[in-house]
Amino acid sequence: MPAARPAGTPAGAPGNGTRGRRAVVAALMLAMALAALDSTIISTAVPQIVADLGGFSVFSWLFSGYLLAVTVTLPVYGKLSDTFGRKPVLVAGSVLFLAGSLLCATAWNMGALIAFRIVQGLGGGALQGTVQTLAADLYPLQERPRIQAKLSTVWATSAVAGPALGGVLAAYADWRWIFLVNLPIGALALWLIVRHLHEPVRERDTARRPRIDWAGALAVFACGGVLLTALVQGGVAWDWLSAPSLALFTAGLALIAVVVAVERRAAEPIIPGWVWRRRTIAAVNLALGALGLLMVAPAVFLPTYAQAVLGLAPIAAGFVLSVWTLSWPVSAALSQHVYRRIGFRNTAMLGIGTATLLLLAFPFLPYPGEPWQPALLMLLLGGALGLFQLPLLIGVQSTVGWAERGTTTASVLFCRQTGQTVGAALFGAVANGVLAARLGGAGDLDSVTRALDSGAPAEHLRHAVADAVHAVYLGAACAAALAFLVLLFVAPRRFPVLKTPTE
Repeated sequence: MPAARPAGTPAGAPGNGTRGRRAVVAALMLAMALAALDSTIISTAVPQIVADLGGFSVFSWLFSGYLLAVTVTLPVYGKLSDTFGRKPVLVAGSVLFLAGSLLCATAWNMGALIAFRIVQGLGGGALQGTVQTLAADLYPLQERPRIQAKLSTVWATSAVAGPALGGVLAAYADWRWIFLVNLPIGALALWLIVRHLHEPVRERDTARRPRIDWAGALAVFACGGVLLTALVQGGVAWDWLSAPSLALFTAGLALIAVVVAVERRAAEPIIPGWVWRRRTIAAVNLALGALGLLMVAPAVFLPTYAQAVLGLAPIAAGFVLSVWTLSWPVSAALSQHVYRRIGFRNTAMLGIGTATLLLLAFPFLPYPGEPWQPALLMLLLGGALGLFQLPLLIGVQSTVGWAERGTTTASVLFCRQTGQTVGAALFGAVANGVLAARLGGAGDLDSVTRALDSGAPAEHLRHAVADAVHAVYLGAACAAALAFLVLLFVAPRRFPVLKTPTE
């Protein structure tokens, strides 16, 4: 681990003035926009991509491959940024992301496009983790909500604009522009980072060179890849109790043991034991893992509910979902006024407690109901989750010094991403199980929605979809309640915030 910084130099703060910091913030926002857009922009262009390249049976890997690569690389990039600095990691990740984007635009078949999407994801992991870490480095605790609110707004805007932009490019230009548009934006962000981000020189122990835990990185990558593949493809490409599924889960459990053994012996482990031994970090990891789990309910199942049950067109259904991206960043920006009075933990408990009640209210909406009813719940839910997530992220980053902040931030993001993957698999199984019970043992959510789109007799199918989505929301409420209990019984009442010279 690097030695302490030179006396009087703020930990991790750029060594330039306000103008340079603004340029770096602009670069971070552009990088965050790239990472956020790339998660959603492809969704509306899939028909054009499949028509051009074929490969309909495996197109889901365009999303899964990118998600896997981002998730399993987060811990690796977090540790590397603590060891060598944020700038080299962010520059390398940006170059890798842009190279993957260019390769995706040249793909000649679906297999090549999937492989290049994985390359993009390898760079995307550096963008997501390092941007959030630099946001904490740039500002003292009192000012941190400002930059985090900006990043939340970028993410929310990108989540809404991504599908629309992808559809426009695919319809009026060519689907390859979905990837080419990344190049000028990413090049500008990269130039700003190289030009304006100047990290302070940190004294190192010249007798001991930094050591990279390559064995741990490989073990983490293999373990995460195997387990996430099992979760993403289970119940989709094969049955949960089939030989491929059981083989992957068995291999994943064996690799967990390998990761533990390798990391315990490593001098500079990729996933240090203190990440889970410190109550604050462990509690935030578990709570935000539950956040990733519960987010699947509205993000994945609400659009289906809006179309199949409420009878809305896809654009209107998207609006019902998108309203939570309006209230989330606003609530996050205002959360500082709450946690400065009652603390990080209590603010997060207030947010997740409210979210639990809102998720529990969804199954009690009238059938079929009016679109404004779920939209109102989503607006309130976004506000509650903004009050929950941001105080935890800022709070946990403030409990560690510069040399541990990258690893800590990466562990939090890794747990949230893993929670989303687990939630997609778990709630998909719940929804399909409810549908099978309602429809006499046949059908899944995709087949039912296709039947409704084709004009099949609708009423009993609509009731079945409503029951399935209600069950998913009850599961999401349980995840929210779990996060509340974790904060209540595991997190300390007051986060042990470290003071820096600027704070």
